[in-house]
Amino acid sequence: MPNVKRRSPRKKVPMDIRTVADRANVSIATVSRTINRVPSVNPKMAKRVWDAIRELGYFPNTQARALGSGRSGLLGLVVSDITNPFFPELIQGFEDVAVKSGYEILVSSTNYDPARMEMCIRRMLERKAEGVAVMTFGIDQPMIDELVKRNVPLVFVDVGPDRPGISLLKVNYHRGIRQGVQHLAALGHRNIGFISGPPDQHSAMARIDAFATSLAECGIPQRQEWIVRGDHTMEGGMRGMEQILSASRGNLPTAVICSNDMTAVGVLHQAYRSGLRIPQDLSVIGFDDIQLARVMIPPLTSVQMSRTSLATSAVNALRAHAEANSPRREYLIETQLVVRESTAFPPGSMDHLEEDKSARRPSLRVEANGQ
Repeated sequence: MPNVKRRSPRKKVPMDIRTVADRANVSIATVSRTINRVPSVNPKMAKRVWDAIRELGYFPNTQARALGSGRSGLLGLVVSDITNPFFPELIQGFEDVAVKSGYEILVSSTNYDPARMEMCIRRMLERKAEGVAVMTFGIDQPMIDELVKRNVPLVFVDVGPDRPGISLLKVNYHRGIRQGVQHLAALGHRNIGFISGPPDQHSAMARIDAFATSLAECGIPQRQEWIVRGDHTMEGGMRGMEQILSASRGNLPTAVICSNDMTAVGVLHQAYRSGLRIPQDLSVIGFDDIQLARVMIPPLTSVQMSRTSLATSAVNALRAHAEANSPRREYLIETQLVVRESTAFPPGSMDHLEEDKSARRPSLRVEANGQ
């Protein structure tokens, strides 16, 4: 049997920070400062380092980097319900802004469970997150105290403790809902219902308060049997619409405003099952303006609460606390009605009785003056 000369295995070149430094022709310290995004690094040198990292396919050891620099480069995001399309859209926006700012993100979902909230926050602390945006409700005071004690910057929506290192995203619910009520009033609606969210959510209660105030501003009486409790889910919207149908005994509202879009999707579904046409028999308005709202049949009129604005404000607030130790700040998040095809003149109006107008959406956009 002929001798076969075996090739010796190729010696692997260690892939580490020294290899990157050699390829970029800079010092190891420059590579370290570049990876840790120290702003004093010469931009041309930093570009050479990042080019070398891409060419070599090098992945920096983030844990080692955190140990060396004392910074994790990590921002936490806690949301309520990952199955609600609003939150994946928010997560995407948060990640886009964070990555552009040189941060990674860690996402946790509580599913409205206080025990899971505690686990989520603990996970953020273990990973040494430089800031946490809490886009949910139900965080207990002891957990807030623990985060504050560890000097972890926090961002809350609407309400939060008045302490250093904590910022609030204040959503102007009243503006968008006022526009929705005014839009319906301009079309001729006087019988308007509302399906709310959970009563223990501040945001849900703020929306129903805005609805009641807006009805009064338009001189429209509030009918208690048309104000029902939901839970911000599609199933909750179906149950809420069924409750309105049962309580009305033939005297139905001509329009329903929902506390969020998933509730409105449930209303559309239940209305279809009950033989009601949207918008000929019932106009429907949602809240959030998720992407699903645009492809519903008919496309859903909705109050837009920009996920981009929420995400950008949250990241900017956390960065301001983490990098500049800024004091407590508040960021205003505006809302805006987006009119689509789920709203029209009420049944029985002159426009509704004319055959050629019965299925036509009016080109009307209501703007609210003031905040």
